[in-house]
Amino acid sequence: MSKHFQICSALGAVFFAVVGLAACGGGIPGNAVVQVGGTPITKATFEHWMSVASASTAASGTTGAKPVVPDPPAYTACIAHLEATAAKPAKGQAKPTAAQLKSQCEQQYKSLQQEVLGFLISSSWVLGEAESLGVKASDAEVKKEFEKIKSQQFPKPAEFQKFLATSGQTVSDLLLRVKLNLLSSKIQQKVAKEKGTVSQAEIAKYYKEHSSQFGTPEKRDVRIVLTKTEAQAMQAKKEVESGKSFASVAKSKSIDPTSKATGGELKGVVKGQEEKALDEAIFSAKKGVLGGPVKTPFGYYVYEVTGTTAGSSQTLAQSQASIKQQLTAQQQQQALSKFVKEFRKKWEGKTECASGYTVQDCKGYKKPKTSTEGAATPQTGTPAQTTSTPATTTPVK
Repeated sequence: MSKHFQICSALGAVFFAVVGLAACGGGIPGNAVVQVGGTPITKATFEHWMSVASASTAASGTTGAKPVVPDPPAYTACIAHLEATAAKPAKGQAKPTAAQLKSQCEQQYKSLQQEVLGFLISSSWVLGEAESLGVKASDAEVKKEFEKIKSQQFPKPAEFQKFLATSGQTVSDLLLRVKLNLLSSKIQQKVAKEKGTVSQAEIAKYYKEHSSQFGTPEKRDVRIVLTKTEAQAMQAKKEVESGKSFASVAKSKSIDPTSKATGGELKGVVKGQEEKALDEAIFSAKKGVLGGPVKTPFGYYVYEVTGTTAGSSQTLAQSQASIKQQLTAQQQQQALSKFVKEFRKKWEGKTECASGYTVQDCKGYKKPKTSTEGAATPQTGTPAQTTSTPATTTPVK
C-alpha cells in the first residue's frame, strides 16, 4: 500500500478519533466523558490522548523510562513505576512512602486529565464552530500542510517513524491537529475580514486627533547653566556676557551634572522635553541670544539657543495608508475579542461533562473550594488557542 494512500485513509478517520459517534437521546452516554452539542467524546478517545500526554511528559524528563498513565483510583501501576524509577535517596533521607507516591500519582493524573480534556473539548468547539460558519479545510489542504510540516521537521522517514513511536500518536492524530489549526486560522480570518472596513471619515478624524504622530517635531540645540539661586544665575550670565566661554561658566557654575559635563550643551531638544518654564523660554527664544534667569522647581536657568532644526509633517494623503492599516487592525482585534467571548459562552453552554471529568469549560462549572485541579491549567478552548494540546500541535521533534 502506498504512503499516499495511507495518509488519505488516516485523514478519513480523523473525526472518529475525536468525537466518536453522534448521541441518541438526552444525557451523556455511559461510554463518554464529555458531550459537546449532543456529540460525545468517548472514554476510549480520552484514554488514547492521556497516553499521548503521558508520553510527552516522559519525553521531557531525563529517566528515559517508558511512560505510565496514572491509573486511578488505586494507582497501583503508577506507584510501582515511581518506585522502580526513583533516584536513590540521599544519605539520611527515607524513601517516599506508598501514600506519598499515591498522592504524587494523583497529582499527575489530575494534571494530565485537565490538559487532555481541555484539548478534546476545544477541538470539538472548533469543529462545531467551523461547521456553523461554513468554514472548511479540505482533505487536500490538510494533507498538503501536513506534508510540508513533516518534510521540514523530519527530513528522513526514519525520524518520523521514531517520533510516532515515542509520542504515542498516529498519523490520524497529527492530521487532526493540522486540520484544527487550519480551521482555527480560517475562523479568525473570517471574523476579522467581516469587521475590517474603515471609512474615509474615520481616517480623517484619526489624522486630526493625532496629527503630531505624522511628522517630525522641531528640534533645538541649547546651552544651559543651572544654579540654586537667582543671584548665582545672574552672576553666571554676566560672566558669559563679559566674554567668558559658555562652556567654562557651565563647568564652574552649573549644578546640572549631565549638561555640566558637556559644557552646558543639550542637543536635539524637542518641545515638551524640558521643564515647562524652561521649555517655553527655549522655544520662544531667538538663536544666539543669551536668556534667563528662568525660575523652575530645579533652580534658575540661563540659556542660549545655538541651533534649530525645522519640523516636518505628512499630509492626510501621505498618511492615509498607514492610518487605514492601523484602524483596520484595531477593528479586527476588537471583533476577535468580542467573538472569543461569545464563542466561549456559546460552546460552554453546549458542553456537558460526566462526573469525575469536569473542567472549567464544562457547563455550570464551579471551581472547587479545595482541589488538586490546580496542578494544570485547562485549555481555554477558543479558536486562537487550539494549538495548545497534550503534546505538540504538529510533528515537532
